[in-house]
Amino acid sequence: MNPPAIIGLPCVDSSRAIDLDAEYQHLHRNVCMTEINFNTAQFLISAPSLQQCPPEQGTEIAFAGRSNAGKSSAINTLTQNKKLARTSKTPGCTQLINFFQLNNSPDFRLVDLPGYGYAKVSQAMKNKWQEHLSQYLHERQCLKGLILVMDIRHPMQKFDTMMIDWAVESEMPLHTLLTKSDKLSRGAAQNTLLKFSKEMKNAGVDDFVTGQTFSALNGDGVDQLAKQLRMWLQSV
Repeated sequence: MNPPAIIGLPCVDSSRAIDLDAEYQHLHRNVCMTEINFNTAQFLISAPSLQQCPPEQGTEIAFAGRSNAGKSSAINTLTQNKKLARTSKTPGCTQLINFFQLNNSPDFRLVDLPGYGYAKVSQAMKNKWQEHLSQYLHERQCLKGLILVMDIRHPMQKFDTMMIDWAVESEMPLHTLLTKSDKLSRGAAQNTLLKFSKEMKNAGVDDFVTGQTFSALNGDGVDQLAKQLRMWLQSV
């Protein structure tokens, strides 16, 4: 038996509403069970600020890092598309929040955040980028994980520490890419990773912060990165 109608409003079949909600949940679970193929990555939109970002739906993972850390190269290597994220020998080219959809679905997104550091622009412009970055990180509800890109030869710079502190305070999972591992011997690269992991453990934040080595040149760590991203993107 349906509940009585409220004056001025039609009577709603509550059992049908429950059915529709169940159908949506079933479809959502089916989408999440489909394995993410990073080769399907396509440019979706560029946004100068949070207000121009895509609607708050689905799940997105953001890549952050200093302007010379190899952030865009990491995205291109992951997706096997050298032209997807803009790369340049001049640091600081990523000046907008760039969104890429996966599996031909706007519900799965990678996000390339503006690089921090060396861009040859005015201090006022740098402050504006930092303001938009901070607003995105603090207010974006569908952000489920952060990839922090650090040059393995120069890890834990001021920006990196700031991002880790924010992630821990926000209880946001953060996975670190120690990029350009090909620039060091395998032993030296592993020692840097072990030192980083030990530092996170000693700080008591290893539940939120993990790390790995990565090279866009020789493909070191691509499979490990893909596995981490799939876990975040497909968590229900």
